[in-house]
Amino acid sequence: MERIDAHQHFWIYDPVRDSWISEDMSKIRRDFLPGDLAPLLKENKIDGCIAVQADQSLNETDFLLSLAAKNNFIKGVVGWVDIKSNDLDQTLALYVNQPLLKGFRHILQGEEDIQAFLKDGLFENGVARILDKGYTYDLLVYHNQLEGLLPMVNRLSEKGGRRLVLDHMGKPDLRTGDILNWKKNISQLAANKNVYCKVSGLVTEADWLHWKPKELKAVLDTVLEAFGPERLLFGSDWPVCLLATSYAKWLETLAVYFEGFSESQRDDIFGGNAIRFYDINI
Repeated sequence: MERIDAHQHFWIYDPVRDSWISEDMSKIRRDFLPGDLAPLLKENKIDGCIAVQADQSLNETDFLLSLAAKNNFIKGVVGWVDIKSNDLDQTLALYVNQPLLKGFRHILQGEEDIQAFLKDGLFENGVARILDKGYTYDLLVYHNQLEGLLPMVNRLSEKGGRRLVLDHMGKPDLRTGDILNWKKNISQLAANKNVYCKVSGLVTEADWLHWKPKELKAVLDTVLEAFGPERLLFGSDWPVCLLATSYAKWLETLAVYFEGFSESQRDDIFGGNAIRFYDINI
């Protein structure tokens, strides 16, 4: 089975556009391009990756598609589009001949009041149109936003065939260890069988310098129980993960956690599920 990293990013660093990369993130205040990732994938026996948007612009979507066209280890792109726009269908039509464009994402974690953002229904209707065209949608929220997201996800899931995936396990609060509400909301979210979960982005929610693998066990146990191995996708969140770990150490941490699973289950988590979810042509 091919091994796929279901979540990583590329960028040419721009201090204005990428202002989210704060001073304490100096490690990632530089360019990260396919030439930087390719040797890491090879060293860690990863066959391909999904490049996910980090900037909310059509330029970002085009940039990632241009990289994918030149680097065959980039198996798919999760881009950005203005989901609330009246011109959404016309914009999507521009990409109809782009088979490497697998889905879209909006940085919902950046919305100050997620319930207010979703209240008018425009976002939900836009996501429904995206899903109905066969694209996927990545859900990016913090742990304290999950509850506000649930009604929309429940409604979107009522119609079959719509593929949604939760990024970074909904960013549980590993710094305080207060995960009770997160656990409840994860369980409710996972009740929708069309919703998957990326096992990624955890260590940057913990103490960057002092986290230990044992601190992750409770949250990994939670998503495993909720989604099962058939709906979990390995993701590195490279290069953001470099704030707290190396590519190899993150992969090793998950390999140790899942080492008692069957070979077929490990194959699914580290590749098969991503291939199916993103409809990757291997």
